[in-house]
Amino acid sequence: MEKILHQPLGGNEMPRFGGIATMLRLPHLQSAEGLDAAFIGVPLDIGTSLRSGTRFGPRQIRAESVMIRPYNMATGAAPFDSLSVADIGDVAINTFNLLDAVRIIEEAYDEILEHNIIPLTLGGDHTITLPILRALHKKHGKIGLVHIDAHADVNDHMFGEKIAHGTTFRRAVEEGLLDCDRVVQIGLRAQGYTADDFNWSRRQGFRVVQAEECWHKSLEPLMAEVREKVGGGPVYLSFDIDGIDPAWAPGTGTPEIGGLTTIQAMEIIRGCHGLDLIGCDLVEVSPPYDTTGNTSLLGANLLFEMLCVLPGVVRR
Repeated sequence: MEKILHQPLGGNEMPRFGGIATMLRLPHLQSAEGLDAAFIGVPLDIGTSLRSGTRFGPRQIRAESVMIRPYNMATGAAPFDSLSVADIGDVAINTFNLLDAVRIIEEAYDEILEHNIIPLTLGGDHTITLPILRALHKKHGKIGLVHIDAHADVNDHMFGEKIAHGTTFRRAVEEGLLDCDRVVQIGLRAQGYTADDFNWSRRQGFRVVQAEECWHKSLEPLMAEVREKVGGGPVYLSFDIDGIDPAWAPGTGTPEIGGLTTIQAMEIIRGCHGLDLIGCDLVEVSPPYDTTGNTSLLGANLLFEMLCVLPGVVRR
């Protein structure tokens, strides 16, 4: 099958406030067949522990993506010149049953990955990363991880439940999905119950970069260290929008002060160039708490940056 290089709808073809609100104004396809990468929405928020609303994240991120143009002026990345990319819609989760929703997500990604694509996921709360990792593990084996977040998400349980947005990476470790010596968590901060809230990750072999290590500096040197640690195998990039300070990203369920800046967020993603990225997600955008739309706008731009660092993207 000849590769079709789908192009975003240009601003001179249809006003940016018009047309169907797909991600980056790309074509909406029913299947991932023939694609190299695909944007997928997972509108889940029944795994959240404080403020809900992330079920509306995929739709609003798509709506705020209309201003994004196809060429990255900073890095020279031209993803649509080399990869076949489209928006393949949302996973039809069970909004009344979290465990069933997790099953549905895993099965949906099993099917999507049969087409050998790289999924770029619009969340949705951070629970969704666990079933995605389960599906990717079946295809790639143990996975390295670059995880940006205010929280480690390694709780043993939340209200007695083993599956929730704050337990994702403990379950991933217990299930053998991660190559723990190739995991980095960036932006962790705020208060905890004990030091073990972050030290559990360290004991598994994770590199934990607390937010205070990132204050007042460029993260380019850190990302050189990250590439050294996580390289050498398949890597997943999971970006919780609450890793960014609520001054820039207020529209999220569990905001914490003292976070990363938008510039540092771009440095982190751009610093993943050259890694064997097999998937990415942007989670925890909650439009009801995003009165200006800036959090969704930021999420859309970070997803474009993720697309730009995927393997095979040409730079010109």
